[in-house]
Amino acid sequence: MLSHRIRLSRRTVVSGAMLAWAGHPLRAFAQEVPFPTRPVRIITPFPVGGGPDGVARLVADKLSKKWAQPVMVENRPGGNGFIAIDAWKRGAKDGHDLIQLDNVHLAAYPSLFKKLPYDPAVDFDPVLPLFRTYFFITVAATSPYKTVADLIADARRSPGKLNFGSWSVGNPVHLGSELFSSMTGTKFEHIVFKETTQLYTSVANGDLAFALGSSATAGPLQRAGKLRFLAVAAPKRTAGYDSVPTVAESGGPAGFEASGWNALATPRGLAPAVTAKIKHDVEAALAEPDVRDKFASFGYEPFTPTREQFAQFIQAESQRLGEVIRRVNIALD
Repeated sequence: MLSHRIRLSRRTVVSGAMLAWAGHPLRAFAQEVPFPTRPVRIITPFPVGGGPDGVARLVADKLSKKWAQPVMVENRPGGNGFIAIDAWKRGAKDGHDLIQLDNVHLAAYPSLFKKLPYDPAVDFDPVLPLFRTYFFITVAATSPYKTVADLIADARRSPGKLNFGSWSVGNPVHLGSELFSSMTGTKFEHIVFKETTQLYTSVANGDLAFALGSSATAGPLQRAGKLRFLAVAAPKRTAGYDSVPTVAESGGPAGFEASGWNALATPRGLAPAVTAKIKHDVEAALAEPDVRDKFASFGYEPFTPTREQFAQFIQAESQRLGEVIRRVNIALD
């Protein structure tokens, strides 16, 4: 009697994992890998109490229950995010140390710094985005600007006389504002503030012509009647702000978008089945109703591209922000 043995090559196993990753029925294969086998850390460059930290803690709580292992958020703010990245690089490379990054770390810094203490293409594998938040063009409630067209017209009449603000050089609000200037053929002075509260208070006081802001950062003053949202820099109107037009609807350039987004990354080269499991379980956590409700309170929205789409998105963002940085000639080293 002949016996038949099935031989699984390394290629066969990897193919199965990749199919699992893509949503194939073999996805169950990825979910059955023995991971995690010990506590997991999510290292974040964001301070305790902010929106990104809140999202990381929501996800960590869900994963702790799913994985029956502690999932801890470790805040390492400061140093342009390099402190957190260095701590992560010295950690485990088997998926038990994850890192939360945003569009500045993944898409802007390669153009802002001549030399970085990391290589986004070598060190990180951005597994999935955690959220995205589009920015509003905010002005004082008493501002004479009723539309984006009004703001553009005044800026063209007085090149360099009007100003906008942000909380640092090279952040998404700064770069988004410079992109707005470029697409409208206008010139504004950039004013840097130490804190977001100071920034939006200055907008409310009329000290700035405008500032880009999210519903999380600028929303409290908008709801208090101190700020007005002229438009949202998004392809469509934002849930909860249905009366606020898009930039194009308000007389601004079609196609102008400005947003902030966060991603969860693993080390590059991690076993595909482990990466697939992390992606699957984090996606499941983000889809739970209480998490979606919390997102709405933060002004965040789900952002669910495929792996391939997300990689293409990051590449396009890097090119778009790089062009702005080179045009304005910004450098941080």
